[in-house]
Amino acid sequence: QVQLVESGGGLVQPGGSLGLSCAASGNIRTIVAWAWYRQAPGQGRDLVARIAGSDNTQYADSLRGRFTISRDNAKNMVYLQMNSLKPEDTAVYYCKADIVDTGGWHPAAYWGRGTQVTVSS
Repeated sequence: QVQLVESGGGLVQPGGSLGLSCAASGNIRTIVAWAWYRQAPGQGRDLVARIAGSDNTQYADSLRGRFTISRDNAKNMVYLQMNSLKPEDTAVYYCKADIVDTGGWHPAAYWGRGTQVTVSS
């Protein structure tokens, strides 16, 4: 059993910063890649950022330069630092990980339950 739990969401003013964390726990052999997605009200779930290996990162074009994804392999955690936040960044942010568990050899996708980020004055 593998679980992902996000933390760090909340209310922030436009122009402010917020950091999200996601921790994976359970029967983990290796975490191949992490990603953050977000879903605004009435919208689909969109990729925010992804990290594979130690430094292979990709970002949604509109977010590059404001958001930074990083990971701590020793702690099985991923982070998302969000700067210069805008009201349109308001969404539920989801953590996703491609994980090989101790019972298998191929990665499976696991999702957290999401954390709300609201950017408003």
